[in-house]
Amino acid sequence: MRLYKNVIAFKVDGKPVKVKERMVKDSEIHLIINGVLSRRLYVTPSSLREFTIGYLLGEGLIDTLSDIKLLDINGETINVEINLKDETIARESVIGSDSLGGWRSKIESVKKVNSTFSITSDELFRAFDRLVKGARLWQMTGGAHVAALVGADKFILAEDVSRHVAVDKIIGAGALDMVDFTETFIVYSGRMPADMLIKVARVGIPIIASNAAPTYSGYRVAVDAGLTMVGFVRDGRFNIYTHPERIKI
Repeated sequence: MRLYKNVIAFKVDGKPVKVKERMVKDSEIHLIINGVLSRRLYVTPSSLREFTIGYLLGEGLIDTLSDIKLLDINGETINVEINLKDETIARESVIGSDSLGGWRSKIESVKKVNSTFSITSDELFRAFDRLVKGARLWQMTGGAHVAALVGADKFILAEDVSRHVAVDKIIGAGALDMVDFTETFIVYSGRMPADMLIKVARVGIPIIASNAAPTYSGYRVAVDAGLTMVGFVRDGRFNIYTHPERIKI
């Protein structure tokens, strides 16, 4: 399925010129959990199975794939039946709002990442080079985020209008491929706020790196959760903000 639409625009550089532009597709999907909990999200309509699994894992609604009893995708509606231990926590997670306790309460339920996994700076740069080359939707439209899960023999890439959903998709794909998350790292485009770091910590991924800036809330989560946070990866340089022992210079 083509994930962009051609539209007519007027490019202005001194004078307006009529041009054809590619615009990334986004669709509102309706995620329904156990028939009662629901959330509507705007996503790029691809890899919805992987997105759903990654979302459930990243939000702490399931621990393993075996917790999913049913996953049915019908157009833009996704119905899932899961083994739900605590509906109150689940309701807050699905609503996805900081008004219900926010990341400070969520981080308390996340186990610290105790991984001895490490990478070299060259491995980091190579992963980013591959990320940029693989970001075809972004190259065509300029309107997508891209993320990749990188392991010894894995490079799982996804693009989406939402940076969070792009990460959900690679987590879900990794789970389906039975990847050991503690031996992987994430490279992606976009800021690194608290909710993103919590998602990554929940599944045990020890390193996240972005070409963009971190946020202070994300930094605090990375410190507490034992994550290595790397930002501003570009032009042969980067900043390591937390747990630098995992990056071999």
